[in-house]
Amino acid sequence: MVRARTRWAAALIFFLLASAAWSQAATKQDKKSDIESRVNELLKRMTLEEKAGQLNQILFDESNVDAAIGQGSVGSVVNATGAEQVNRLQHIAVDKSRLHIPILFAYDVIHGYRTIFPVPLALAATWNPQAVERMARISAKEASAAGIRWTFSPMVDIARDPRWGRIAEGSGEDTVLDSAMAAAYVRGYQGDDLSNPASIAACVKHFAGYGAAEGGRDYNSVDMSERQLRTVYLPPFKAALDAGAVTVMSSFNTLNGIPNTANPFTLRHVLKGEWNFHGFVVSDWRSIIELISHGVASDEQQASQEAITAGVDMDMIGGVYYKYLPDLVRTGVVPESVLDDAVRRILRIKFELGLFDHPYTDPRLEQRELLAPAHVEAARQVAQESMVLLKNDGALLPLSKTTKTIALIGPLADDQADLLGNWFGKGEAKDVVSIMEGIRAKLPADARLLHSRGVDVVGTSVEGIPDAVATAKQADVVVMVLGEKGAMSGEAASRAHLGLPGKQEELLQAIVATGKPVVLVLINGRPLTIQWAADHVPAILEAWLPGIQGGNAVADLLFGDADPSGKLPVTFPRTVGQVPLYYNHLNTGRPPGPKADKKYFSGYIDETYTPLFPFGYGLSYTSFQYSGLKLSGDQMENSGKIEVSVDVKNVGTRAGTEIVQLYVHDLVAPVAQPVEELKDFQRVKLAPGAAKTVTFTLHASQLAIWDRDMKFVTEPGKYTVTIGPNSAEGDTATFSVNR
Repeated sequence: MVRARTRWAAALIFFLLASAAWSQAATKQDKKSDIESRVNELLKRMTLEEKAGQLNQILFDESNVDAAIGQGSVGSVVNATGAEQVNRLQHIAVDKSRLHIPILFAYDVIHGYRTIFPVPLALAATWNPQAVERMARISAKEASAAGIRWTFSPMVDIARDPRWGRIAEGSGEDTVLDSAMAAAYVRGYQGDDLSNPASIAACVKHFAGYGAAEGGRDYNSVDMSERQLRTVYLPPFKAALDAGAVTVMSSFNTLNGIPNTANPFTLRHVLKGEWNFHGFVVSDWRSIIELISHGVASDEQQASQEAITAGVDMDMIGGVYYKYLPDLVRTGVVPESVLDDAVRRILRIKFELGLFDHPYTDPRLEQRELLAPAHVEAARQVAQESMVLLKNDGALLPLSKTTKTIALIGPLADDQADLLGNWFGKGEAKDVVSIMEGIRAKLPADARLLHSRGVDVVGTSVEGIPDAVATAKQADVVVMVLGEKGAMSGEAASRAHLGLPGKQEELLQAIVATGKPVVLVLINGRPLTIQWAADHVPAILEAWLPGIQGGNAVADLLFGDADPSGKLPVTFPRTVGQVPLYYNHLNTGRPPGPKADKKYFSGYIDETYTPLFPFGYGLSYTSFQYSGLKLSGDQMENSGKIEVSVDVKNVGTRAGTEIVQLYVHDLVAPVAQPVEELKDFQRVKLAPGAAKTVTFTLHASQLAIWDRDMKFVTEPGKYTVTIGPNSAEGDTATFSVNR
């Protein structure tokens, strides 16, 4: 009887859960149908000019924006911020335009709105999608409180060339890590319900291949095979769309000779065709007009025709859609159905955001959300997780708080503005805790903290080096803060030289020559070539461009109040001549390695082929030991899975977090495969002496490749699986995939 009641209760619970799920699904379907009906009804009432107006995004400009909105010629406004200003403009659209269609307000919320977190490359160094999702949720709450409902983020471009400044804005060189971060951004920005006033629409950019720009020069050409595009560069976009992203930005670059702003293969065939994307595509800044510079359009009218036909739905800032599309439709050059499709997509997202029903922002939220204490604390925690300990000879770190005298040297030691990085929203330098402030807060009142800039970040003067040397000689330990200014990474910030800019390396060499123990803290938005430092400086902490709590986070790590757990999301080269350098490269017929011919192999005659620091690398204040790699079997069906496990033990004296990484190599395939590829990772926190069995489930679908016929298939054959702390170390086992 008891068992019968238990079965009955279980059946009832299952029925209730199933009913709730069905009801929720039905509600979503009803909402979707209602939105489509409202979109179609509105579309019937629109003139060609009003349709073109929805495709027109303008830059906020008090001199003309009011009139343009009032006549219905604007669908979106970029860079208008603040609840008061946004509400004023929205009232013009809703109250004065003929069809009362609300404006979609957009802004570059890249790594925070007012509470600024580390730059995205640093966020990727956390290897913690939950932390990135938390950052994006906070960003959405702050931005929406200021009236912003659309951000041009995340940037998911794979970047294997650190000369490219926009490497700072993405998640690095690996497709799997980038895909995990892409989905996390979208979940954080958009939440569970896009119509929630605290949600903002994500915009996945830049579609596609932008990160492979030749020479690392921003906006430059890209040429690659379709296989490379689909294998490496497209998956993070698909991951973001699968997570629900509702807008996509086309990229500036040409792809195989065709600008992506006028590329029907990427936009119509892949994005809107294969992937069935229901949202809309926005051009990058004036990139429709730039089709003329690319040489694929003779004038603005032809540029408009090329872009709308290819699948770009909204014109960012260019103004050419509104100017030319009505007549292009009237003359039959552009079918009205093409225009209607673009308008329908934009209106659909406005309805999904709830703008028609709730177009205004509650001004009281702005004061409550911006720089809320919980947001600031989150920025500190995420910054801690993002920093990577590259070297720690002799356990110089963590420093003792009882150290009597510390010399803090370098042009970025007392800096606030540059810690914000690039694309820092509405962040302000006054919000930033400098590294000097963070360190001072850790020290007792009787400790001495000396400071000398030494040199500037850029420039040729070395006049300050003697003062810096004199300062260092008075100290028990020296902390040097060197690197890039915030504006030296990001858009239009490509660099041909990747060393420490200016005379900073001369300063570093002079301080090391004093014989004092030196800790180097790097502030930068890309991998730097720091071979001399790696050879001569005992402790190096990669702090990136860490945001408003950067100073506190650096101090937390330097003094051991937090344990470094970050891992590199990108390879650090020894010299710029090795670039592009990435871990998941193909083998060659004459690969490098211990068995290679001394001369006739794929390498250099004047430099080793190995990186300075490999992808996935990062140290801790404790030590982790890997052992007991096991597979649930040595055979996998080509639609099956296997479990891979390893024992990880903290063999040190401090608690710590290890990022356990799983890599796979397809030994023989019809298309040459990378020497290894990341397939999964886990963060594991262990107390001293504690151990854990870390288990991964590896699915056959994760092994699929684009074969010679461009079919996405899992090939039968032998594979190796490696689990370890980075891409260069680990324990390996072999398994087979059967047909």
